[in-house]
Amino acid sequence: MDSITLENFRCFHEKQTAQLAPLTLLVGENSTGKTSLMAMIRILWDAIAGLRYPDFKEDPYDLGSFEDAVHNRSGRGEKAKYFQLSFTKDKYSFKARFEKNGATPVLVDRIYDNGNATLEETFKGNTYSAKIQLKSGVWRFRAPLTESRFRDLLPGPIFMYFLMSASDHITSKGFSKSTPLQNSPEFNKKAFEEVISFRNEIFDSNIFVTRPFAGAPVRSIPRRTYDPSRHKLDSEGDTIPMYLASKFFEGESSWKQVKSELEKFGKDTGLFDQIRVKPLGTESDPFQLQIKKYSGKLRGPWLNIVDVGYGISQMLPIFVEMIDKDASRISLLQQPEIHLYPSGQAALATILCQQARKDRQYIIETHSDYIIDRVRMEVRDGLIQPDNVSLLYFERTGLDVKIHSLRYDKAGNVLDAPPSYGKFFMEEVDRAIGL
Repeated sequence: MDSITLENFRCFHEKQTAQLAPLTLLVGENSTGKTSLMAMIRILWDAIAGLRYPDFKEDPYDLGSFEDAVHNRSGRGEKAKYFQLSFTKDKYSFKARFEKNGATPVLVDRIYDNGNATLEETFKGNTYSAKIQLKSGVWRFRAPLTESRFRDLLPGPIFMYFLMSASDHITSKGFSKSTPLQNSPEFNKKAFEEVISFRNEIFDSNIFVTRPFAGAPVRSIPRRTYDPSRHKLDSEGDTIPMYLASKFFEGESSWKQVKSELEKFGKDTGLFDQIRVKPLGTESDPFQLQIKKYSGKLRGPWLNIVDVGYGISQMLPIFVEMIDKDASRISLLQQPEIHLYPSGQAALATILCQQARKDRQYIIETHSDYIIDRVRMEVRDGLIQPDNVSLLYFERTGLDVKIHSLRYDKAGNVLDAPPSYGKFFMEEVDRAIGL
């Protein structure tokens, strides 16, 4: 994603746009909407990719009901009637609008635009309508659409399925279920082919290849032994040990590659030098995760990860997400620095700069000045280009929050920062030196 625009969503009232980059850092005081923005990215992706009811309570986020998700303008119950979200990627733009249905936010409009054609879909009760604007004309379509049928039409947009199911009824003269607008001709086979091309361009553009991965702020605690079970990645990393065990039992080549990449991250952050899966029997029996640390030429003993603090267990889910070849192109990570010593936090920032150069987008909520400073230095030293980093600063303004999209210059300086950015840290420095 290149940018996110939101309006009337939680603490964001005024319509505003946040610029994203391969590496985006979200910084600001507590309760200024950083986590809400990350949750919104996944919800928006779901809504545009075709999910009728994005889950507003799916781990690791809980945005509550519509009343919790919509902006409260005054604190006296004057809530907005809708909230609207959109994002851009290259020449494409996508928008979703939500209103209240009972206690639940429901999708009522979504728009797809590729710069040459626009499709707007509207859902009101059991009625579905679509307005499609192509080079050859503009048309509106309406049809009844039951909820059960809606859920079967994934991924969207639904309009494409609507036309495909009716394609046999489209003749050279037109389509009886279409209404030409703006002096357009009847919807015919040629227009139908334009629509299919429009659909294929959007959904073959790699925007919707993989759903964003959301990492929880506190990952799973380590265990002395693990029992084999599922190994699908989750937000808290509960299944990471099973994922590693599956690679170990797949064979030497699979495990060797994973082991090598994990050990590089371990060394860079100072967490460990070696890692291994220690089976306590066959593939179906319990196993342990162990690490080893070096001290110069001395190699320490193998230690169970439960005996070496929380840093390793908190970082393994993030490391595995980075090396997994089937992982999402967008990773939403909350406070990845938890339980890391300052030098480890800085080293993690360097790793993120390296990974963000590989067709992967990392959106990081952080309270670590060490991460922010290290990214700035990596920009200065040329590890990552200034255009590949965005610093989103969340500033509270009364009951609202303003997002400042800050950039770096080639020297690593933050550009166009408001007066409040870094004010606390400067005041602490002044106090420390007695000013």
